[in-house]
Amino acid sequence: MAVYLLKWSFGVMMITMMVHTFVVFRGTIWIGDEMTDFPTLRCTRLRETLISKTASKIDMDSFMEDVQEIMSCPHESNITQRERRRVELRSCCNATGGLFLTRENTRKGQRIKYETNRKKSKVVDRFIFNMLPKSTPWRKESLFQRCAVVGNAGILRNSSCGAEIDSADFVFRLNLAPINNSRDVGVKTSLITINPSQIRIGYPRLEKNPQPLAERVSAYGDAPLLLPAFAYTFCTDISFKVHKVLQKMRPKQKVVFFNPDYLLELFQYWRHRGLEELRLTTGLMLASVAMELCDNVHLYGFWPFELDLLQRPVSHHYYDDIGPSRRMHAMPKEFLQLLKMHCQGSIKLHLARCQ
Repeated sequence: MAVYLLKWSFGVMMITMMVHTFVVFRGTIWIGDEMTDFPTLRCTRLRETLISKTASKIDMDSFMEDVQEIMSCPHESNITQRERRRVELRSCCNATGGLFLTRENTRKGQRIKYETNRKKSKVVDRFIFNMLPKSTPWRKESLFQRCAVVGNAGILRNSSCGAEIDSADFVFRLNLAPINNSRDVGVKTSLITINPSQIRIGYPRLEKNPQPLAERVSAYGDAPLLLPAFAYTFCTDISFKVHKVLQKMRPKQKVVFFNPDYLLELFQYWRHRGLEELRLTTGLMLASVAMELCDNVHLYGFWPFELDLLQRPVSHHYYDDIGPSRRMHAMPKEFLQLLKMHCQGSIKLHLARCQ
C-alpha cells in the first residue's frame, strides 16, 4: 500500500510539473513562467527560418507563403541589429562623408578611378572641381529619424502609401521615377538618382533642347540629382552635360556625382555577405545609404516578382512594365537580403496597402 501511494504521489508531482512547464489554453501557451501565444511563437520561428534561408534553396511557392505570413506579423524594430548594420556600413563605405564627390573629399589633380574599371581614371581639373559641391548636406553627428526609400516596383500601384511616404523626414527616390500618382507614391523628395542611360535614350539632344529634362526634374523641387558619373566611362560625359544644362536652368537644384570608391566598397560589402551579381541595383544602394543615415528605414516598392502576395499580376514598375537587366542584377537575391533585415528588425519592408 505504501509503495502504491508513493507511486501515485510521484505521478501527481510529475503531472503538476508538466502543467507548470507547458500549458495551452485558448491559443495561449505557457512555457516555464512565461506566457506567449501561438501567433507570436509562429512569427518568431518564421523570422528565424527566413533569416537562415539561402537563395539557392528557395521553393517559390512556400517562400511566397512565408513572406505573406511574415508580413502579417507585427514588425519588431531591433535597435541592436540596426546599430550593428549602421556601424558596419559606416566603417566599410561611409555614406556619411563620402556618398558623393565634394570639395572636402576630392582635391585638384587627384585621379578618380572608375568604379567598374580601376585601370581607367579621370584627373580632377579645375572644371571638374568647380562642379563639385562644397560638402555633403549632412554631418556625421546628425541622423534622420525616419526615412523612406521609394523603389519603383508595381506593387506601389493602388497602395495608398503616398501620405505615409511624405511623412518621412527624408525621402530617397530612384532613377527619375514619376511622382504624378501622389496618392500611391507621394511627392516629397529629398534625393533622387538619374541613370545616365535614361539621359542617353530619353534626351539625346540634351544640350540643344534641355527644356524637357528641366521640366521633368522640376517635379522634385530642389532635391539634389545624383548620377554615377564615374561608374562607367560612358557615364562621365553624359553626367557632365546634365550638370551643365541644369546649372543654368535650375541653379538651386544641385547635380552631384556618386563617389565611385563608395560604390565599389558597397559592392564588396554585399558580396562578402553572399550577394553575387555584376552590379547592385540603385534601390539597394540607396537602402544601404539610408541604413547608415537614418534611425528608422522604411522601404516601399521593393518587389521583384511578377505576382503580388495575393497572387495577382503586377507590372515591374508602377509606371511601366519594362523589366530589369537580368545579366547585371539579381533582384530576387537582393530582396532576400532585405527580407532578412526586415526579420532582424533593422529595416521595415512595406509590401501591402498602407492604412
